[in-house]
Amino acid sequence: MLAFARRAIVEAVLHARVWKPDTAQGSLREQRGVFVTLDRRGRLRGCVGQVADPDPLAQAVAHCAVAAARNDMRFSPVRSQEVSELTIEISVLSLLREIHVDEIEVGRHGLMVARGALRGLLLPQVAVEHRWTRERFLQETCDKAGLPGDAWKSPETQLLGFTAELFSEADFPAEVSDASGQSSGPGSI
Repeated sequence: MLAFARRAIVEAVLHARVWKPDTAQGSLREQRGVFVTLDRRGRLRGCVGQVADPDPLAQAVAHCAVAAARNDMRFSPVRSQEVSELTIEISVLSLLREIHVDEIEVGRHGLMVARGALRGLLLPQVAVEHRWTRERFLQETCDKAGLPGDAWKSPETQLLGFTAELFSEADFPAEVSDASGQSSGPGSI
């Protein structure tokens, strides 16, 4: 997956081409929610994902990687000279399910709050990175949705939880590193 994400970014940013992985096998054919996070020199450079996708996971990863590099509204598009400095992290989501506040485990669960058309989602690792308590995590997720920080207490607000499998180039630096998008080791799928 990391190799797919890197290859899609390289093709889009360096060559202005759309690249889609060949038909994947096994779990990469599943339809799963996925987020791709890009860091540059230890700082967030883009993060885009989707909760569910009708495409196979391999294609969703490639699509989200390019979107994180080019379409995250918080950042300017990634420039060609930045590509080699990016570190890619992929979060593959479990199915979302209703969750009670007492069930939420910081670091294990990601959250999505929804009320009407307003929705906000934060990945499990966000709460850990910021050292948030459960209540602060709930407040920040509400804020991301454009809701008041205590909206999670209202019965009108739907609270959904999920887990995520994380894959990061930081964990496999020698295996997914060359700018051509080619994997050089067995740890890449």
